[in-house]
Amino acid sequence: MVKTEIKLKGLTLKNPVMTASGTFGYGEEYADFVDLSELGGIIVKGTTLHHREGNPYPRMAETPMGMLNCVGLQNKGVDYFINTIYPRIRHFETNVIVNVSGSNIDDYVTAAARMDALDDIPAIELNVSCPNVKQGGMAFGVTCSGIEQVVKAVRDVYHKHMIVKLSPNVTNIAEIALAAEAAGADSVSLINTLLGMAIDAETRKPVLSMVTGGLSGACVKPVALRMVWQVAKAVKIPVIGLGGISSATDAVEFLLAGASAIQIGTANFIDPSISGKVAKGIVDYCERQGVKDVNELVGGMIL
Repeated sequence: MVKTEIKLKGLTLKNPVMTASGTFGYGEEYADFVDLSELGGIIVKGTTLHHREGNPYPRMAETPMGMLNCVGLQNKGVDYFINTIYPRIRHFETNVIVNVSGSNIDDYVTAAARMDALDDIPAIELNVSCPNVKQGGMAFGVTCSGIEQVVKAVRDVYHKHMIVKLSPNVTNIAEIALAAEAAGADSVSLINTLLGMAIDAETRKPVLSMVTGGLSGACVKPVALRMVWQVAKAVKIPVIGLGGISSATDAVEFLLAGASAIQIGTANFIDPSISGKVAKGIVDYCERQGVKDVNELVGGMIL
């Protein structure tokens, strides 16, 4: 038997496989395709303090080996989540983690405090790729000072495991991760989407309503893998890797690069049962390799 349990500073996962926010709904939508109890955790769609309609259509576009999106965090707000969604998903036999987003620090703090009161939500994932409306729209997570401010403020009111989701649209990802760690993050997840765009050559217009959007899918995997490796060498807190993972082999590569756990995102749209297959595939890999504990793989790349 392969030991698959992962401990992330107070948060215990039955295995290292989680699903990425924005690609798995609230988990209910995928329950017919995958046994949620077989996963280490699910991270539900981004939740903001107030209702958000999201951006105008079109807001998704396919790209070679990936996709672009500018959905804009469409959701019905934290009160709707607490009153309507939470009662339906609180008893899932896996870790239910909420991705918390905001456009200013007060919004982050208020939303996180409300999540702190929910007994069956053991962790939040702080999305610091959101634009700070009080500082001209620059994302919180692209400067060390910006990420420190929001993480410290949330840390003061949130007392469970806090994952900070890092933006790849920075010059030095390790410095950003170190700033998140110093401000109180329990772990970091990376990467969020890369900034990209698409143009319709026939109409000469942008494909997305917002012109630019977040690039995800298999095409970003080499960048994500490199950044996970760099961050894992820099910080002492656990690292959660994501970006283009669509197979057990991909997941193992992220573990070898230094990730303690992984998230599966865009691949859920291609195969809604992929997360369960990856969890099983990691065990199969360990058995073939004679690895008795998945934790032995973490940071195990041979140079």
